[in-house]
Amino acid sequence: MLELDGLRRQFGEVRALDGCTFRVEPGRMVGFLGPNGSGKTTAMRSIFGLLRLDSGEVRWQGAPVTAEVTRRFGYMPESRGLYPKMKVRDQVEYFASLHGANRADARAQADHWLQRLGLEDRVDSTVETLSHGNQQRVQLAVSLAFRSDLLVLDEPFSGLDPIAVATMGEVIRDEAARGAAVLFSSHQLDLVEDLCDDVVIIDHGRVVLAGRLDEVRAASPFRYVEVSGPAALGSWATRVAGAEVMRRRNTTLRVRVPATTDPAVVLETVRAEGGVEGFRFEPPTLSDLFMEAVR
Repeated sequence: MLELDGLRRQFGEVRALDGCTFRVEPGRMVGFLGPNGSGKTTAMRSIFGLLRLDSGEVRWQGAPVTAEVTRRFGYMPESRGLYPKMKVRDQVEYFASLHGANRADARAQADHWLQRLGLEDRVDSTVETLSHGNQQRVQLAVSLAFRSDLLVLDEPFSGLDPIAVATMGEVIRDEAARGAAVLFSSHQLDLVEDLCDDVVIIDHGRVVLAGRLDEVRAASPFRYVEVSGPAALGSWATRVAGAEVMRRRNTTLRVRVPATTDPAVVLETVRAEGGVEGFRFEPPTLSDLFMEAVR
């Protein structure tokens, strides 16, 4: 298990990490979320000792992370760490060898992951000739080119088309199913909600929400009502205690209400306003949770 415990790091007047604490368990996928500049990348880099912490500790299996331990970690940085003039297969082999693979194993791993990620026809291309999406796939292959105990992926889906997103999502799911701990950041909240078991939301260097996604959704003090049809154009929300209109789009209205609100009472109030074509009363989505946590 990976543990980040009380991490603090200041850059001049900017407090990048302010007591950041969370954990990533083996076999689980954790979505690491936060606004731009919230400390996500700083926290990820600290796992590998790429920056010096002012205080706090990063632990793996209960012991401080050392350079030797990080040889078992796969890392996909947001600023891609590839050699642009090196051929794709050579690149993956090289990084596998840095993690202890012999030449034959490195070649086998490179061929396996490049085929799995749909790059088997580009193995002899240099990285600089690839599209952005294919460079992303090479970077993921590099992080997978040995049997990682932990995968740390910073914005792995950024700029990818839907087919590439589906392929990479499947690969990452399989790694978690194998037993790897997976931590990845993304601004694509619907994708995180679909992939992740757990979520960590950070803001101004502090973790403001963390836990199993289903549990944090259920524990929210709010529920969301979505109404479609003529009734959505009315003023029924003003007659529901604690209701706040979140979004109105054409004939669909989304309203936040306290979790203690009786959905039957809300439906009755809506029906009194006019025709109802659709009615949903549900816990917050991940996007809702994010807005609740960082607003």
